[in-house]
Amino acid sequence: MACLASPEVASAWGSALGINMPAEAKSLTEEDTVPTSNDILNRRATRFVLWSPRVQVVPPQLVIGRLSPGNPPAFEGVQLSPIALAPARDAAGLFEVAAANCGLDDGVVYHYWFEVDDSRSGFQPPARVVVTDPFATCVDWRIFPPGVTEDNQPAAVIRYPGQGKLAASDPGGESATFEARDAPDKLPPNNQLVIYELPTAWALSRTLNEPGRAVATFLDVAALIDKRIGGANFAELSLLDKGSAYLADLGVNALELLPPADSFFKREWGYDTSHYLAPDYELGYPEGNLSPTANRDLARLVDSCHQNGIRFFIDAVMAFAKEEPYNHIDAPDFCIDDPGADPNDPDAMTSGRADGSRTTRNGFGSTLWRYAKPVTTYDPVSSRPQPLFPARQLMLTYLTRWMRDFRIDGVRMDSVENVANWDFVQAFKDLGRELFRQRWTNAGLDPAVGADARFLVVGEELSLPAALLRQNRLDGLWNEDFQTRIRAAILGESADGDNFEWTVRKAIDCRLGGVFTDGAQAVNYVTKHDVEGFRHERLFTMLVKSGMPDELIEKRIKLAFVCLMTAVGIPMLLAGEEFADEHDFFNANGNVDQRAGKQVDPVNFGRLTADPSSDKQGNPDGYYAPMRRRIHAYVKTLIQLRTTAPSLAVNDTDFIWTDFGADKRVIVWRRGGILAAPVIVLANFSDFASAPGTDYVIPTWPGLAPAGKKWIEVTQKRDVGSGSVGHEPILSWEAKVYTWADIAG
Repeated sequence: MACLASPEVASAWGSALGINMPAEAKSLTEEDTVPTSNDILNRRATRFVLWSPRVQVVPPQLVIGRLSPGNPPAFEGVQLSPIALAPARDAAGLFEVAAANCGLDDGVVYHYWFEVDDSRSGFQPPARVVVTDPFATCVDWRIFPPGVTEDNQPAAVIRYPGQGKLAASDPGGESATFEARDAPDKLPPNNQLVIYELPTAWALSRTLNEPGRAVATFLDVAALIDKRIGGANFAELSLLDKGSAYLADLGVNALELLPPADSFFKREWGYDTSHYLAPDYELGYPEGNLSPTANRDLARLVDSCHQNGIRFFIDAVMAFAKEEPYNHIDAPDFCIDDPGADPNDPDAMTSGRADGSRTTRNGFGSTLWRYAKPVTTYDPVSSRPQPLFPARQLMLTYLTRWMRDFRIDGVRMDSVENVANWDFVQAFKDLGRELFRQRWTNAGLDPAVGADARFLVVGEELSLPAALLRQNRLDGLWNEDFQTRIRAAILGESADGDNFEWTVRKAIDCRLGGVFTDGAQAVNYVTKHDVEGFRHERLFTMLVKSGMPDELIEKRIKLAFVCLMTAVGIPMLLAGEEFADEHDFFNANGNVDQRAGKQVDPVNFGRLTADPSSDKQGNPDGYYAPMRRRIHAYVKTLIQLRTTAPSLAVNDTDFIWTDFGADKRVIVWRRGGILAAPVIVLANFSDFASAPGTDYVIPTWPGLAPAGKKWIEVTQKRDVGSGSVGHEPILSWEAKVYTWADIAG
């Protein structure tokens, strides 16, 4: 029985420090370790620190003061002479000033910026610009630098407890604290995960056919998990009422939040990160709050997840950023503006797809990071001046902050091809794994027992280059192939040049496609958040657009979820798919695109709780409500099976029966070996149905259950009599899921 193994750490000290590695990754020796200390984070505990590899003609200065509440808030107490930051000893490119020398009052929260030479200035000496601290752990978009009208550099926030110390803080003095003791060993391993991908821009049908949109804050998300927390911006949503815990009840055991780091744009999906070390300002500013509480609320969300056995993943956007401070502090060393200008620039091209092709990188309106141009400067990770790649070290510091302060359990890396540097991708993954081992040790646990199985870094590269896994650059990849194949299959079609049988086989066992060798490497999904384009829409919307009658839609959705929850790999579902949510916003051609439905209408939980109605035209939410509740209950049952059945936590998969005669497309697969209760799936991808009063016979059925056990059909929650084992009636487009249960149960 092959268990889903967690990949071992395999990189070199040089990679973690940002030094290029050979094409094939080398393994760690006993003397090599990935450095988990972080010098700049340690310095920030007592000093205001600015790292600028680029020479500053005029020394940087600290602009600091207090926020005066009001409408609008004001900035007061500005130092009459901004405080100069002095070059740090033995750290070329680092400027700092001790907090104890800044005349700060004990117990006060301060707002501040850095004044620097603008690296984009065409003047000599360069013009000066005031920017946010790129290592800020909290930003406040209510206030901007004195005398500055552009609203792209919010204040950084810090608290001065006294005695020369500085502490991460929200504007009201709140901080990230956890109620429960950290117990990472109580969290589910990778081979038992069901990931719930959750956007934080939600919709709610407040009036018929006019869904309202709003930001779902960290507290709204926490209310989906913790019965003690009620909704914030979505307080009217009954799913968020105190006493209910929607996601905990659904049974998912991993939450992947679309990018929670601070974004320049008003909340859509967060794919334009501006301040990597700070949780998003909007997500931490519920309606009715006097000030944002992003650090406190994010910690409360993660704490709620962990207390309910749910792992917390972040979506990390590292190919590009929007109005990030280094775009002004040191653009030449950190950023590439026009990758098409010089194809020989080491940062100009993508890293390569599965077919080996490379294209010019695309910032999609944001500024691309450089990961391949070396600079000799202070290293914020190790503290030693040396050749390094500045943006890499910024991102490694970002990861260190989120893992230490927010106890994250995994990372989804956005657009790996556009990140365009596999050495950096591996360094990021390796550091994450070492930091998780450190967390494991800090919890009093042996990191050699269980730690590797409970952390995961997966990448989004939809062309599925197998070398990313073979070279151990990443733990896993999103499996776009699964979505393509299963969507085709539930429409009765083949995909990717295979016949129908192999379209399904390769979906159910990802190892057959030549990319994955282990189920823990593949994240399968029927729908993901990229809902733009043909057959990428929400599943319900795709089936409606195909012209399918309402009475058949439910069958196809249920069939798709059986495939998802019983396939080799880690199942992931986009929020709302578990109850057949649909799109509300389309472009003029009736399609979902970037500005019409993709980022502005991701999930409407209100559809699940809508009052039933027979009025399809005037009240479609009510008309489909009974169907949506049935689908929700069905998916919930499958999730429970997926997270508890040992046979679904291993790779073992056998296709024990296929029937393609007389217009039939029936495939039966068995998951798990002989040592645990198998899971057997009978899937009918056709209009065929057994005649009334007759059974469909599976001659290769493995036999009766052993002593003390019985066969059950999971989705209908019923016993299968000994006389019916291996031959029961089947309906068109139906799946049946069988396993053993105790007779006493």
